[in-house]
Amino acid sequence: MAEQKEEALKPASKSLNFIEQRIEADLAAGKNGGRLQTRFPPEPNGYLHIGHAKAICMDFGVAAAYGGTCNLRFDDTNPTKEDVEYMNAIEEDIQWLGFQWDNLYYASDYFQQLWDFAVQLIKEGKAYVDEQTAAQIAEQKGTPTKAGQNSPYRDRPIEESLALFEKMNTGEVAEGAMVLRAKIDMASSNMHFRDPIIYRVVNHAHPRTGTKWKAYPMYDFAHGQSDYFEGVTHSLCTLEFVPHRPLYDLFVDWVKEGQDLDDNRPRQYEFNKLNLNYVLLSKRNLLVMVEEGLVDGWDDPRMPTLCGFRRRGYSPEGIRKFVDKIGYTTFDALNDFALLESAVREDLNERATRVSAVLHPVKLVVTNYPEGQVEEVEVVNNPERPEEGTHKIEFSRELWIEESDFMEDAPKKYFRLTPGGEVRLKGAYIVKCTGCKKDADGNLLEVYCEYDPESRSGLPGANRKVKGTIHWLSCAHCIPAEVRLYDRLWKHENPRDELARIREEKNCDALTAMKEMISPNSLEVLQNCYVEKFLTEITDQKYLQFQRTGYFTFDTHSTPEKLIFNRTVSLKDSFKK
Repeated sequence: MAEQKEEALKPASKSLNFIEQRIEADLAAGKNGGRLQTRFPPEPNGYLHIGHAKAICMDFGVAAAYGGTCNLRFDDTNPTKEDVEYMNAIEEDIQWLGFQWDNLYYASDYFQQLWDFAVQLIKEGKAYVDEQTAAQIAEQKGTPTKAGQNSPYRDRPIEESLALFEKMNTGEVAEGAMVLRAKIDMASSNMHFRDPIIYRVVNHAHPRTGTKWKAYPMYDFAHGQSDYFEGVTHSLCTLEFVPHRPLYDLFVDWVKEGQDLDDNRPRQYEFNKLNLNYVLLSKRNLLVMVEEGLVDGWDDPRMPTLCGFRRRGYSPEGIRKFVDKIGYTTFDALNDFALLESAVREDLNERATRVSAVLHPVKLVVTNYPEGQVEEVEVVNNPERPEEGTHKIEFSRELWIEESDFMEDAPKKYFRLTPGGEVRLKGAYIVKCTGCKKDADGNLLEVYCEYDPESRSGLPGANRKVKGTIHWLSCAHCIPAEVRLYDRLWKHENPRDELARIREEKNCDALTAMKEMISPNSLEVLQNCYVEKFLTEITDQKYLQFQRTGYFTFDTHSTPEKLIFNRTVSLKDSFKK
């Protein structure tokens, strides 16, 4: 039975990635007592973006696959940038993506333990208070090819460092006036070992602990110990933490020194980040965009945040499918945004409700159709899911069609409406175009056609074939709507590198550079659109397909009085370089 249970926990129907292979090997070897415990440790200084989705899928996914535990831990060690708003948003995004943490922790839960550990290191001669400036410390650290020089405070008496460390937490010390450094090796080839700063002064109230602390631990000092205190077995992170791993391990060794726990430690494994072309993922830059009004908040549908993708109509299943497609490796790569769209499009095809919408309307008059007559046409809600049933729309003498579905002088392979040509009005009749009406400036006002009464779908005459089919809406039985067409936000394929280039070339700030980089075509707002009345009955429907146009969703600002729709993705790949 135990063997059957173990087999059932393994990921099915796909090959294991290298992280899963290592986890299986650790479990098979009985490391950490055969336990698996991961954590997702975001800093609450902004909203989660698509890059975090990959880490979330890894941390929560392997825990679920192998019957382990995954906790959410907020890395709240920098009170100047963190906010409860971000914490709430992070929790919402994780749950929307389809995951649930087993326990909720905060790095601040361990402030006292970390402080006590730092005091222990000072007493053991492994840490000292340094009063050099940040510039002086950086200079005396040396370079990767040149050994660093010892701080003049490196050998200060233990009692003196203890007293100064206590003073750092009283509020008497100005920020940057002194720091606590670990005493390791100033000649190490690993720059992170050259007496790293482990505590600094931050005279700012903390969202959870208030003004109790003035001295706060640095990430490298807090992270590994927090993992160890919680019982994390596998610390899964991205490749930039590879050079940090020896320091991570060293601090864990120091905190458990003298304990017989050699095989009960967190193990750090690294995988590649999620990078996308035409996307800027830095939370620092995203914050600038929000605060300076370059976008409509963190959830602007052009933003790479999870809440932005949610507002745009992306499904969590589509995002998880994309993460699964790109996989996990040990080298960074730039993924094509079209691959993300493809995964979302594939998912939405299975779940979206089909409706008709006319975004660029022109009136089509069926001149031989009886005035005042109205018929009902049945529409399948989702051909991929017949159990979702049908709904009805009205057909009448005057219809709205897309302006692009008529051309007066059409090329040979144009199979929509053109004088003398026939098309099928989807679900209804075959019509033959008889002409059009224009104003004095040549602008199209109306298109005219005649219908074949025997050609209605479902009748024997419907078997007559025509090459084109177009959608439509009855002018008297539809409602107006606003439709927002979103495209990529940046003009450049690699906006991160372009941002750096412009800032260096013009010696300007990030905001100035970003204004130069933003695409003027990232948003087109269409005010005079028409949609089915059925959409007023399904305002809770998240995923829609406007037939022949693309996938859409209700915007968060949409109301029954004013319907607003966001385009999620086109029906076909339109994301060309």
